[in-house]
Amino acid sequence: MAGTEVRYQSDGLAMVSSLHRPAKPGPAPGVLVFPEAFGLGEHAIAKAERIAQELGYVALACDLHGDRRAIGMDGLAAALGPLRTGAEKVRARTGDALAALLDQPDVDRSRIAAIGFCFGGTMAFELALSGADIKAAIGFHSGLQVTSPQDAGNIRGKVMALLGAEDPGIPADQREAFHRMLTEVGVDWQMSLYGGVVHSFTNPEADKAGRPEFLRYDARADRRSWREMADLLEEVFA
Repeated sequence: MAGTEVRYQSDGLAMVSSLHRPAKPGPAPGVLVFPEAFGLGEHAIAKAERIAQELGYVALACDLHGDRRAIGMDGLAAALGPLRTGAEKVRARTGDALAALLDQPDVDRSRIAAIGFCFGGTMAFELALSGADIKAAIGFHSGLQVTSPQDAGNIRGKVMALLGAEDPGIPADQREAFHRMLTEVGVDWQMSLYGGVVHSFTNPEADKAGRPEFLRYDARADRRSWREMADLLEEVFA
C-alpha cells in the first residue's frame, strides 16, 4: 500500500503524493484521489491502492498540505480557510496534482477522473469547475460549497455526489444549491443519499473521534458508494 512517491511543487508547497499502479502493465486511465481535510493519510492511500488493484486504473493519492503533513482539528480552520474563500489556491493544488498524474508513464491522458473524500470531494469538484479535461468528478461525503459556482459551465465531465442523508455538515439547502448549479448549465450529474448515514461514512477510523452524531463509519454506505463510483468510472472510461 506504500505506493511510489511523486513530488511536485504547488501553491508554494512541496507536495509528496502517492502513486499506485495496477498489476497489468500498459496504458490505463488515471484517477486523482483527494484526501479528507486533515491531509493525505492511510484512508486516501488505501482507496488509491484499491482503485489500482481492483479497477485497473493508475491512481494518485494527493498531498493536500505539503510534505504530507497531517493537520489536527485545532489547525484545520486556518489551513482550509484560504482554500474555501477563493478559487486560485484550491485550483493550483488540484491542477498541479493533475499535471503530476499526467506526467506519469502509461497514464492515458484522454481518460482522467478525480475523486475525493470530505474536503477532497470539494477539491474534485473545484478541478471540474476549472474546466480541466476530466471525465468525472466524484465526491464522497464531500462539501458542496464551492468557490466559483458561476463557473459551472466550464465543467466538461460528469459529476457525482455520494452523501449521508443525515450529514449535519451538508444540509438540504446545500444539496439543492448544488443541484441547481449543475442543472442550470446542463451538467450530467447524480447524487445519492444514504439514509441514516452521517459524515465520513467511508472511513473506518471515523468512529475513534467519539462523535457518532457527526462522524461515523457505515459499512453498507461504504460498499454502495464504492460500487456507484466504480460504475461511473467504467462508463466514462469506456
